[in-house]
Amino acid sequence: MRSVKIIYGALLAILLISCGLSSNAAVEVTVDVKKVIGEIKPVNAVGQPPMAGQLGRWGMMRYLKDAGIPYARLHDVGGWLGNGLYVDVPNIFPDFDADETKIENYRFAYTDSLLKALVDNGVEPFFRLGVTIENFVERGYPRVNTMPPKDYAKWARICEHIIRHYTEGWGRGFKYKIEYWEIWNEPDNNPNEKINPLWGAGFDEYMKMYGVVAPYLKEKFPRLKIGGYGSCGFYAGVGAKQVKAANSSPRLEHFVECAHKFLKAASENNWPLDFFSFHSYSPVKEALRQVDYADCLLNEYGFTAEKTERVFNEWLPSPSQNKLGSALQAAEIAAGIVGLQNGPCSMACVYDARCGVGAYSPLFNPMTLKPHKAYYAFMAFNELRKLGKAVECKSSNKDVYVAAATSGGKTAVMIVNLSGRAHPVKIKGMTGKGECRIIDDRRTYEATALPEILPVNAVVVYSAAEAE
Repeated sequence: MRSVKIIYGALLAILLISCGLSSNAAVEVTVDVKKVIGEIKPVNAVGQPPMAGQLGRWGMMRYLKDAGIPYARLHDVGGWLGNGLYVDVPNIFPDFDADETKIENYRFAYTDSLLKALVDNGVEPFFRLGVTIENFVERGYPRVNTMPPKDYAKWARICEHIIRHYTEGWGRGFKYKIEYWEIWNEPDNNPNEKINPLWGAGFDEYMKMYGVVAPYLKEKFPRLKIGGYGSCGFYAGVGAKQVKAANSSPRLEHFVECAHKFLKAASENNWPLDFFSFHSYSPVKEALRQVDYADCLLNEYGFTAEKTERVFNEWLPSPSQNKLGSALQAAEIAAGIVGLQNGPCSMACVYDARCGVGAYSPLFNPMTLKPHKAYYAFMAFNELRKLGKAVECKSSNKDVYVAAATSGGKTAVMIVNLSGRAHPVKIKGMTGKGECRIIDDRRTYEATALPEILPVNAVVVYSAAEAE
């Protein structure tokens, strides 16, 4: 018997070492179904949707439906990425000097097809009123669409008719539920306006435009959410809860300075700001710090969460082509979603759901048109979204991210191991009976027993019919 124990112990040691566990402490996840702390939020939205293949029912949009994606932000779908046909205001209304009250001056057909494909698959468009980034401009040639509109009042009226087309049926249009209308994107992208790929003027000029367009649209559509401005982010931001910024440079400090100027002007002029949108491509913990900073900044200028939603509508942890398809990227995105659920964000859109090549397309393989592992992080979080009520959930390890939800006697918990090591794991507050799926280096959303050892870069979602 002693020899059997020695052999068993040796095998267990080999298993633990192979999992990267060694002497790591166990992780305890505690779920308290009696403490409802809010709702499971739409922090599992995406940016540019997968426009490969047929747009309709049998196209790739079905993947968004299957994963319960609530919103798709429509930015970077209209320039060279979308053949100059979709969404962007100059694509829909190509002759700025034409009469904006006449339907024949609008080119809606392509954007109609995109929005219909999204709505048919249960995804609400998050409509960015503006233009696609113009990164690729040859030397000596001007940027085409990123210069400020020459008449802000007319541009506002053009936007009014676009909104009416999609929400009130104007111009043989639709009556879709599209709540979010974002005015431009990243006008702060570069302090040098000559090389800013999104706004060819100073930031003060953008504020002039917002001060004309936002009040006009809010007056016309008081039920809709009007906001902006797609800030490049708060990498250099420090405040009450932050003592040191991870990054700083004149350009990054410019982003923060612009946000202060904008929020001060919005407060003083009583501009509508139903949501404030901002971005980050930092590692998970740093990105979540920046979200906290944005929350503090908005509160500083009187834009409380009750008044102004915090919308993190471009984010992706440390983009890299080397991560595409990996369990590491799935775990980073899953940890970000869980962290955003537990923080002050109202909504978040990963950048992006395009089926394309490059570091910013983490969800789909462009060669096979099939999902990467990261896509299934959204499938996992959707198990919580379907239940709806967020309950208190805690992890004994700060690098193991957790969230839980309950409804109708069913409870689900999502566990993400971003610690870099494997750990024994125990869940308190739920029975051992239930359904479990896992994403890790070996498995892609595979049905499994609740693991006793949480592998490196694992994403686990466990659902049980009863709580302890």
